[in-house]
Amino acid sequence: MDERARFYRGQHRGREGWTSFRVQVEETDLWISALVNAGREALESVLTCRRALKETIAHSPEFLHSLTPLPLDPLAPLVVRRMLEAASKAGVGPMAAVAGAIAQIVGEALAPLSPFCIVENGGDCFVAADGEMTVGLYAGPDSPFTGKIGLRFAAERFPLGICTSSGTIGHSLSFGRADAVTVVARDAALADAAATALGNLVKSQAHINDALSAAQRIQGLQGVLVAIEDKIGFWGDLEVIPLSPVS
Repeated sequence: MDERARFYRGQHRGREGWTSFRVQVEETDLWISALVNAGREALESVLTCRRALKETIAHSPEFLHSLTPLPLDPLAPLVVRRMLEAASKAGVGPMAAVAGAIAQIVGEALAPLSPFCIVENGGDCFVAADGEMTVGLYAGPDSPFTGKIGLRFAAERFPLGICTSSGTIGHSLSFGRADAVTVVARDAALADAAATALGNLVKSQAHINDALSAAQRIQGLQGVLVAIEDKIGFWGDLEVIPLSPVS
């Protein structure tokens, strides 16, 4: 499991009246908070996504390995279409969008039982909250920003994808050295793909502004945070607030 996911799950304060549960299938490891325990429905959605991905990869191995966008396919399964579309906008391979795409599809599948939910997939989140929510930043155990700042969202902002890429934490492929690049977008697949694309640009503190400028050219992004060592930068519709220590 990604280190950011462990941090999120350990610090998550569930909303009053919600329940939390885990759904894991092979590499897909979700932590879900919802109005009801919809584990069976979430599992069915994950299995559908994974089956579609395996069939696509078996037919087109480049879907798994490509680091650049592939042609769009309007007849592909939903998860594949969303990954291809997000990758095309962000300029990366489709697998860069997989965690966000699955998180949102699962969240949408739960909507008939729980219109409000949080689906976290290795640190990449789909959030459909029923009120204001603050999401804390995790940029590694040595970062001066970890646990110290958060992004606050008003209720009317949801649903949202809130996804993070890192060149120093976890096992996801990144060509950059950012401790955290967090992207906010309505489409979680796009937020995931864009976080990877922007993270690839940040090889030193001098590249923060390059990443923020590039973010403005990706259609559909609402905000971006970039943290590397003791420097941080922001762009877009973000409310950054200090966090109180967890008691």
